[in-house]
Amino acid sequence: MRISNTGTPEAAMGDLCVLFDLDGTITDSAEGIINSVCYALEKYGRKVEDKESLKCFVGPPLQRQFELYAGVSEAEGARLVELYREYYTTKGIFENQVYEGIIETVKKLRQEGVHTCIATSKPEVFAKRIAVHFGFDSCFEFIGGSLLDGGRVKKADVIAYVLECGGVKDKGRVWMVGDREHDILGAREAGIHSVGVLYGYGSRQELETAGAEYIVENPEDILGVVFAPKTAIMM
Repeated sequence: MRISNTGTPEAAMGDLCVLFDLDGTITDSAEGIINSVCYALEKYGRKVEDKESLKCFVGPPLQRQFELYAGVSEAEGARLVELYREYYTTKGIFENQVYEGIIETVKKLRQEGVHTCIATSKPEVFAKRIAVHFGFDSCFEFIGGSLLDGGRVKKADVIAYVLECGGVKDKGRVWMVGDREHDILGAREAGIHSVGVLYGYGSRQELETAGAEYIVENPEDILGVVFAPKTAIMM
């Protein structure tokens, strides 16, 4: 018996296991992320004309997205992340809401003996704060994310970390559920199954291009894929 990082007693995972992304899969975090990005850019001297253009920051690794969006160096991207966190750690983190139906879906998985974890590119310390704040931390046996210093930000690395900490041996019985291409590509690299969700921020085209094995429209549809993967219908 081991104790997971959410404080839940658990045995080594040997059965079905589902890893969930956080932003765009469990919570609708766009408001807080966009406000934090806007704060960082404007404090850096970059006026934001259209906040809608900042939706590309929801999901992908933050520093790299700053580099791509603002056309800045790696060092400047790191500085923008620091400015982002000035707003995010006190306000943006809670400008957030849980998607309707997702926690009920997770609870149903748990009732059927499925192991559930979070695997996010968001810093782990923030992911845990969000889970506790919104009261769904007890629904997950392990919450894994990136490091504050920028380490372990690649999705495949986060997945590998969660599987190692959970003692998962049979990758053929593990699913990654997420809304962006990073989740799907990370799952493929890690050697596990993937489910793309359309209620988040990624489009059908993005998920199909990334190679999602299944694409579902609603949280409850995840159950059909996990419990009957051979007969589940691709949406």
